Amino acid sequence: MIIQTFTWIGQLSLNICGSVGTFILFCVQFLKTLTSTQLRIRKVLVQLDSIGVNSLMITLITGTFSGAVLAVQTFKGFQQFGGEELLGPVVALSMAREIGPILTGLMVTARAGSAITAEIGTMAITEQIDALRTLSVNVFQYLIIPRILAATLIMPLLTLFSIMFGVIGGYIVSLSFLGLTAEQYTSGIKEMVDLYDVIGGMIKGGVFGLILATVACYKGYNTSGGARGVGISTTQSVVMSSILIIIANYFLAVILFGPLH
Repeated sequence: MIIQTFTWIGQLSLNICGSVGTFILFCVQFLKTLTSTQLRIRKVLVQLDSIGVNSLMITLITGTFSGAVLAVQTFKGFQQFGGEELLGPVVALSMAREIGPILTGLMVTARAGSAITAEIGTMAITEQIDALRTLSVNVFQYLIIPRILAATLIMPLLTLFSIMFGVIGGYIVSLSFLGLTAEQYTSGIKEMVDLYDVIGGMIKGGVFGLILATVACYKGYNTSGGARGVGISTTQSVVMSSILIIIANYFLAVILFGPLH
């Protein structure tokens, strides 16, 4: 029993180290190709449309209703202490610093990250990637770099839209159902929310885009095992990206909005 336990621990450790090493080599190859080859602008534009434009609607819906429910849930507590004027700043700060970036990252991971993994994974198991190599096509230049750059560039904009519509959602609910005036909702936002809060949220969005696209491309590129392997890689991609985004969110919050700020 003891020997089996140590064998399991050792095998798990080797698997983790192997996966981390493979991922690091993947990232090194990405950076090497990015700095030594010509960027395919058209491919990047296509991915900006696929990742960004196609994710816009779900981002707006998520942001709007997140801001609305945040306003509803926090209003009662503020009302007990006569702090209704704080509702607007709380919604705006929460959306800008945390809710907007994290929900956008998770939703785009679920929609676009899974699609990236499935697409590249299908190409891997059907030997299309091998065919590209046979034709002397740089696979990283052709497939990987456009997707990672597009996600990194478009995510700050999607985050900005999520923040804006979250504040608008809270505004609509506050005026329509909570009995606040427009001045009560917006006055505190003007005083307590500054541009750095929004920029910090957009920086988070860019980092989350880099994480989700890198993980999605890595899992798709290393897919094996036929159709079942594509499904496994897609699931692992979404789970791993979501976990890394949540972990990165903590460190970014400390760096961007910590006590020193």
